[in-house]
Amino acid sequence: MPQEVKSKEEFLKLLPSAIECRVKQNKDHTKLKLRTKRALYTYKTTNQDEVKEILDQVKCPIVNIT
Repeated sequence: MPQEVKSKEEFLKLLPSAIECRVKQNKDHTKLKLRTKRALYTYKTTNQDEVKEILDQVKCPIVNIT
């Protein structure tokens, strides 16, 4: 079961243990999904600048989902 992360800082703390990052964009918001060995974490935001800032820090493979 995915766990929703409510803050950007919390999501950034999970990045070092990530295996894969998925990006799903809609008209209203962008959803970032972070897969670790133990769980799947999701983070939703409407701020595109915040998405770019997070993706610049991601070191694992990024998969875009349309």
